[in-house]
Amino acid sequence: MVLGTALTASTGALAQYKTLDGKKPLVVGHRGASGYLPEHTLEAYTKAIEMGADFIEPDLVATKDGILVARHEPIISGTTDVADRPEFANRKRVRNLDGVATDDWWVADFTLAELKTLRAKQAFADRDQSNNGKFLVPTFQEVIDLAKKESARLGRTIGIYPETKHPTFHHAIGLPLEDRLVAQLKAAGWNEKADPVFIQSFEVSNLKYLRTKTNLRLVQLIDADDVDKDGNISLAAPYDKPYDFAVLGDKRTFKDLLTPAGLADIKTYADGVGPWKPYIVPGKQVDADNDGKPDDLNKDGKIDEQDRVLLPETGLVKAAHDAGLVIHTWTFRNEPKRLASDFKGDPAAEYKLFFGLGVDGLFSDFPDAAVKARP
Repeated sequence: MVLGTALTASTGALAQYKTLDGKKPLVVGHRGASGYLPEHTLEAYTKAIEMGADFIEPDLVATKDGILVARHEPIISGTTDVADRPEFANRKRVRNLDGVATDDWWVADFTLAELKTLRAKQAFADRDQSNNGKFLVPTFQEVIDLAKKESARLGRTIGIYPETKHPTFHHAIGLPLEDRLVAQLKAAGWNEKADPVFIQSFEVSNLKYLRTKTNLRLVQLIDADDVDKDGNISLAAPYDKPYDFAVLGDKRTFKDLLTPAGLADIKTYADGVGPWKPYIVPGKQVDADNDGKPDDLNKDGKIDEQDRVLLPETGLVKAAHDAGLVIHTWTFRNEPKRLASDFKGDPAAEYKLFFGLGVDGLFSDFPDAAVKARP
């Protein structure tokens, strides 16, 4: 009943945004318009901009020759055709990534020139694969240049929202990201809080270091392992805490960072918090027949998000705002199997719920749907 009220209220036009500054919430093209085109390509970023995204998000990793490029992870078999390239077969190797032995091809083992011979592919097997093999891996500089060019062409500011991926890993292999990132942003004319940039990370130490190097807005990302059957956030390594905490022996978890004390601490070095969306509105499975198995609510023979029922919102948006932090949440996707049963297969209903709660921004693989649903 509470949820139904929230859904109903959120679908109407809001007289005033409930964001921290009262301004319209931001739509961030998650890895570009990655629901439509292979992620982290100039084409996907361009499509996100065309669809009305306010910001585009490049996840950043470093090449062997120290160039920042846009890839979701330091490993690339899932997002490029490297596994099909015989000339690079001997590059596959095991490295330790956040405490997990991982056998793959690594950006850090390729020069930029070598990386540019690869082609991007759609990371989700259930999405359109027809553009695989067409697009290149972009450098961070190319993403900056695109945002500036499109801002000038469209007469509106397109921001960038880079994430430092696995900073502890990059430090360990001698390719730290932070100074390279700040230098490129400064060269682009971006170093102040008012500039159209957010820098995000799941780790803490690198954000604290960045705070000493730039006035740009910083965002502490909050991860988790999963959500259990009752809607509780579950934590398991390496998704239980910032990896630098694990290395330093800090016992705090991601959940601890969302307590009043944790949010107050984040405020000392960052401007915002970026939690996975179940931290804001969780969902639980149903077992009405008490057979010990989750009910298949939509009778499609599979158990997925469509078989979860939303619980009341947790109060995290208000808590973040009370701490003086913006709150940007992720990741919104259109496919019905990725939407809780309450939304009845309509992604607009999910967007409207979160916008109605007052989030300051959200990340979407389908930015056109987010923009359309925004009040």
